[in-house]
Amino acid sequence: MADNLVSRSIVVDAPAEKVFDVIASPYRHHEFDGSGTVKGLLHGPERLELGSEFGMDMRLGVKYRMTNRVVEYEPNRLIAWRHLGTHRWRWELEPLEDGTTRVTGTFDYSYRFVFFYQLTGWPARNARAIEQTLPRLKHLVEDAA
Repeated sequence: MADNLVSRSIVVDAPAEKVFDVIASPYRHHEFDGSGTVKGLLHGPERLELGSEFGMDMRLGVKYRMTNRVVEYEPNRLIAWRHLGTHRWRWELEPLEDGTTRVTGTFDYSYRFVFFYQLTGWPARNARAIEQTLPRLKHLVEDAA
């Protein structure tokens, strides 16, 4: 299973609660998305929680819409969502002793269709996207502090 995860981490100079506030707000996802595919929120709650559904306006060559559901949730520590596909986007927050937070973004494609994801190059593409997303999230949170 660990072979079918793509994870990257960064340390943000802010408490976990501040980082989680940004990630749990679907209205803000386009602000820190490093893939360039998330364009804005179509529908959803102000703040995500377990079971929340939210729709995003997306673009990957062509415009499309995607509805996601939160499938893992621990306030200020963990949130993950999935859509029609079987993969998950997971955000884990680890408060550090100095008041900073280690943020880990993960593309988890371990549930089904592993060969399809590998064949189409999504793990490498999503690794690059996470590497571009994390610094954007870091700056967004730190600039607001």
